[in-house]
Amino acid sequence: MAIRIRSSFHSRGKPRSQASLASVIAMLCWKLAIDSIKRMREAKFDIDLGRSYFDFVCEHLAFLAHLADRIAYRDLSPELRAEFTQALAKRLSEVVEDNADMLISDSPPGACRQHFLALFNQAGTDYSEFDYGEKGPDFGFRRCFASRIREGVPEKDKNWVYDQVMEIEVPEGVKALEKTLAGLFSAGDDEETTPRRKRRESVSGD
Repeated sequence: MAIRIRSSFHSRGKPRSQASLASVIAMLCWKLAIDSIKRMREAKFDIDLGRSYFDFVCEHLAFLAHLADRIAYRDLSPELRAEFTQALAKRLSEVVEDNADMLISDSPPGACRQHFLALFNQAGTDYSEFDYGEKGPDFGFRRCFASRIREGVPEKDKNWVYDQVMEIEVPEGVKALEKTLAGLFSAGDDEETTPRRKRRESVSGD
């Protein structure tokens, strides 16, 4: 069954919390990660249920969360951006924990949640070196993500993973996030509820 993702809210003038927006984006990120696995498998990459599946999902979710953070940095005030990103990382960690039985067996309660948060922070350090511009993440950003994915694929797939991730998986995620966040951040905005940054040509990881 397809998952329907809202790109706007009809809040009748009520302020929308960043946590509610983050919850929508978390659902989108989950869908994008699962869709990515399907495409990778169709392209003959071996991503089996178990540890490799779990690692791929977590890595992909962390990457998408950092893309969402760059868009929030570009479009929101520093305070709202921090609130949004913190809520998104927390919600994604809960999604990973809630789906632990599907992703990986015999994990202690809370272990998957903690693993994702640690991965999110670690990935943020790597991605902070790169920019997010009008066309999305720069070459280094995309290659860094591909390198992290490469660590979890079998040896036979390592030489081919860069093209698949950088040219297909990343653009799919960027397109969906930009479209959905544009609707969420703009719907019902006013100067009192959602102060916004002046748009910049590129966004670093600061």
